[in-house]
Amino acid sequence: MMIRYCAHCVMPDTKPDLRLDEHGVCNACRSYEMRNEVDWDSRYKSLLDILDKYRNKGGTNWDCIVPVSGGKDSTYQVVRMLQLGLNPLCVTSTTCDLTEIGRKNIENIKQLGVDYIEVSPNPVVRAKMNRIGLMQVGDISWPEHVGIFTIPVRAAVQFNVPLIVWGENSQNEYGGPAAAAENNVLDRRWLEEFGGLLGMRVTDLLGMEGIEQKHLINYTYPTDAELARVGVTGLFLGHYIPWDGLSNALIAQANGFTTYHKTVEGSMVSYENLDNYQTGIHDYFKFLKFGFGRATDLACLHIRRGRLSRLDGLDAVKRLDGRFPWEYLGKGLEDILRPLDVTVDEFIKICDRFTNKKLFQRDSAGGLLKDRHGNLKKINDDNIP
Repeated sequence: MMIRYCAHCVMPDTKPDLRLDEHGVCNACRSYEMRNEVDWDSRYKSLLDILDKYRNKGGTNWDCIVPVSGGKDSTYQVVRMLQLGLNPLCVTSTTCDLTEIGRKNIENIKQLGVDYIEVSPNPVVRAKMNRIGLMQVGDISWPEHVGIFTIPVRAAVQFNVPLIVWGENSQNEYGGPAAAAENNVLDRRWLEEFGGLLGMRVTDLLGMEGIEQKHLINYTYPTDAELARVGVTGLFLGHYIPWDGLSNALIAQANGFTTYHKTVEGSMVSYENLDNYQTGIHDYFKFLKFGFGRATDLACLHIRRGRLSRLDGLDAVKRLDGRFPWEYLGKGLEDILRPLDVTVDEFIKICDRFTNKKLFQRDSAGGLLKDRHGNLKKINDDNIP
């Protein structure tokens, strides 16, 4: 087996839902090319019409809900809504292991001048869910991926605010089925197919490690009847305004957002994934399963926008992607795993269990080859002539 890579960016064909066309170009690159055909002025007008439709004319309720993490994108979303004269209710589902810089950026969003609600799910139950996610589907952040979608929608129902303004459609930005990439709304169907549940339903957790229905309230999507009563709808802001993570970061920084003091581990920038100490583990498991990590994602985004050559992107990926996550944002792996009651040795065994061994170099006995830091080496880093 050889890994095939997009001829334009550096994304491998091992990425779920990614396709290479007859020219060897991936669907994410093709989606980006199609942005040149978009009438962005018309889309922006459509956005203004939608926002005006849902604006609370009497000032008796919020105009919309903006799900926020405190990251660059959600900071940008809040800034943009305020610029458009809306009165948003900002809703945060806290990360599984909130960082100091993450807390600082959450407080910064509040200071932009918004009403803000923070939901912190039961940490004892969440640690159990982290452990289950890690052991069952190889995703320590599984409960967070559920909560960031369910909690804002539950708030929309609870506070009778129909419109939810999300950020990007990841299927468009990172590659996915064409129909999903062109979708401009986030609903139950999108969540179930593309929300990162990895085939495990919330109800599957019942009975695991003592988890009961009462522990899963925050992770349960509202019923269709509840959604219909309020008329909840969610739009992707990136469908109406050209979406660019770097531009978002610059705008966020101009509005008080704090970046890390160096390149984030496993990444190639200092301005994203700053709110959860577990993110390094999450990104590493993506590398183990599919042969690419966050540095690949970022290199591809910058290549498509003409900021990075493919050659330089390949070099960055080789140096930065897939490093064993001994620490993240200065916190050691042992400390990150402690709430899950998982040792580093146990973690390494879990890593090996979820590694797609076809993608990595092995010895004559079939064992994974690792360097002295525990890092793996892919079978090929680019297309072979």
